[in-house]
Amino acid sequence: MQLMSVEKILGDWKKKSYKPIYWLEGEEDYYIDQLVNYAESNILTESEASFNLTIFYGRDAAWADIVNACRKYPMFSDRQVVILKEAQQLKEMEKLEAYFNQPLGSTVFIVAYKEKKLDSRTKFAKLVKDRSEFLSTKKIYDSALPEWVNTYVSRLGYTISPKATMLLVDHIGNDLARIENEIQKILINLKNRTAITEEDIERFVGISKDFNIFELQTAVATKDLAKAIRVIRYFGDNPKAAPIQLVLPSLYAFFSKVFMIFGASGSEDAIAKQVGVNSFFFKSYSQASRMYGYEGVEKVLLLLHQYNLKSIGVNATRVADEALLKEMVVKMMM
Repeated sequence: MQLMSVEKILGDWKKKSYKPIYWLEGEEDYYIDQLVNYAESNILTESEASFNLTIFYGRDAAWADIVNACRKYPMFSDRQVVILKEAQQLKEMEKLEAYFNQPLGSTVFIVAYKEKKLDSRTKFAKLVKDRSEFLSTKKIYDSALPEWVNTYVSRLGYTISPKATMLLVDHIGNDLARIENEIQKILINLKNRTAITEEDIERFVGISKDFNIFELQTAVATKDLAKAIRVIRYFGDNPKAAPIQLVLPSLYAFFSKVFMIFGASGSEDAIAKQVGVNSFFFKSYSQASRMYGYEGVEKVLLLLHQYNLKSIGVNATRVADEALLKEMVVKMMM
């Protein structure tokens, strides 16, 4: 088995270097889709693809049809491409074993096994890893999202401000495909500029640069009650901007990392790495740890848990989300 990277596979394909079988699995659809889309559109020319590109979907496919397609020889081309999408839904997957043992050299067989991984203890999984170019993906950690965004934007020849980055990742989370789509939408509208600002995020993504989860987090971290109330009031007037089901987990994730600071040691950069926070934004976490102290952060985490239960009606009568958030932040800062 050779554990491949997306860059290595794409690099090989661009050099017209292909292996008989590629197994793409894991929780991060973005990278799997990136490879499958490239293979579908670029390995064969348009005229070659009309005879030599076959696409199956796991739910509707039969293993025997897939094997038969893989064993065909290409027409008017040196190779054919067979793609199995949503492979995790294929019944009797292990029946592909015979083909994995004796693949056809003129076939490029690409298996997209999404959202999970094969059970590594099974005979079939061991065969797959031994006989294919194997890619295993996992969801990117939230702490790594800002760097991912910066790297992606930089590769396209643009820059993005730190606050714009945080607005984007706080609003979208670790949905890489959606982040990519939003960035592409912004770039189309930049015209002659090469720098993405928070104003661009506000205008083209629809996130207020002044009233968002990131700003609420900052207000709570610094015990700025007036600002926190203003942001919460905005959320009340614009329910889709930041529903409570997004606000509470975001604040909990923030203060969970603040709590970890008390058990960390070393320089600021070292602590940021231990906690899993981008060093550029560590100041906010550090400030919250000093502002609240150990017991204060414990209290905040407990309140977040209690108000999460209240938000879904546990041990509480139904109260408007705005009122719940206001009551919660007041208690946090007392």
